[in-house]
Amino acid sequence: MPTYQLNINGSLKKVETKADTPLLYVLRDYLELNGPKFGCGLAQCGACNILINGSASTSCMLPVSSVGDAEITTLEGLATEKNKLHTVQQAFVNEQAAQCGYCLNGMVMVAVSLLNTNANPDEAEIRNALQGNLCRCGSHSRIIRAIKTAAKNL
Repeated sequence: MPTYQLNINGSLKKVETKADTPLLYVLRDYLELNGPKFGCGLAQCGACNILINGSASTSCMLPVSSVGDAEITTLEGLATEKNKLHTVQQAFVNEQAAQCGYCLNGMVMVAVSLLNTNANPDEAEIRNALQGNLCRCGSHSRIIRAIKTAAKNL
């Protein structure tokens, strides 16, 4: 089996696996990074979102062999200092923007990606960015409020 060297959360990690292994499985099963979740397995629910070079990307259908030397960031890698949450994470906590929490990873990662490119999105832009993320608990209004709060605090 081939060995892949991945740049994850600022550290280089070596993983031996098949070329077509989904990156999500590598992150969760090999590297024990449990922020990204398995949801639909079809890149349609957003639970498995990560950042690749700062942009949100689903990881459930992305083969590990296609990542190359890209910078991968998971939910665990967002904190800027030890024990200090990223601004978006803190806004989600402050606004109580989760119920069951299953969608939380995807929502946070998409919010970070959006704010990386648009520091002051309006509600329509936030809703558009979140289209690929499903939340069955109905926390969307608090999620949108959290993203607006994070934008103000960045």
